[in-house]
Amino acid sequence: MNHLALITKTRSLIAAGDIAGAESALTELADTEGDSALSVVLDQLEPKDILAVMREYDPSRASVVSLLVTPAQFAHAIVIEKRYKDLTHTHLRGMVNAIVFREDADPVAFLNALGDLEGGSEAMANYFADKWARIESFARSGTFDTAEEDGEMLSETELLVSAYANPRVPLDEVADQDWMELAWRLRYECPDLFTETLLVLRAQARAHDFGMGDDEDAIEEDTRVETSDTDRGGSTPAARDDEEESAI
Repeated sequence: MNHLALITKTRSLIAAGDIAGAESALTELADTEGDSALSVVLDQLEPKDILAVMREYDPSRASVVSLLVTPAQFAHAIVIEKRYKDLTHTHLRGMVNAIVFREDADPVAFLNALGDLEGGSEAMANYFADKWARIESFARSGTFDTAEEDGEMLSETELLVSAYANPRVPLDEVADQDWMELAWRLRYECPDLFTETLLVLRAQARAHDFGMGDDEDAIEEDTRVETSDTDRGGSTPAARDDEEESAI
């Protein structure tokens, strides 16, 4: 298949909300021409299109896109995931786990790619959104046990210093290919990103306490979509962008 034609077809399917059809077309390319051909096409797709396919994470099967996406492609897609108004961040956690912990992958390579981009720490903060207390505990004590918390938070300087301390909990005890392992790798293998992520988590918590969450949503209203639509394949940021361009 002509790669340019496939790229055009994939973009059209995603814009129309047919994510399954787009993934099927990409899978067919990999089956007929090999993974290298798919890698060439992925390199020419926009991050929002790669994200739309990655976001349809299904734990019962492996997506060929998730298996081949590079750290850079992954990072550029993840930082714009906030365009979807998924307050539970379920899709975000699912696709991050599926890609960062895929077989033979180097998790640190994906995390470093995120750390190199503006918005990477925000994406990680969204991933850990409902684990803030336990991440704070981990930063302070080296364990995820909130019972050991004394209520005081480490300063940014203290966070950076403590990040280089010897692990209190070995990796093999938290190697669950989920949030605990990701937090461990962030703290001890990507300490700068871990510190930035925790600072964003704190800022989000303060904003929530002061009732600023709605204002933040309003600021990004023009770039976000309801997941009730996207989960049904009825709308994507790509489709919305195309509609706005057409209106202009």
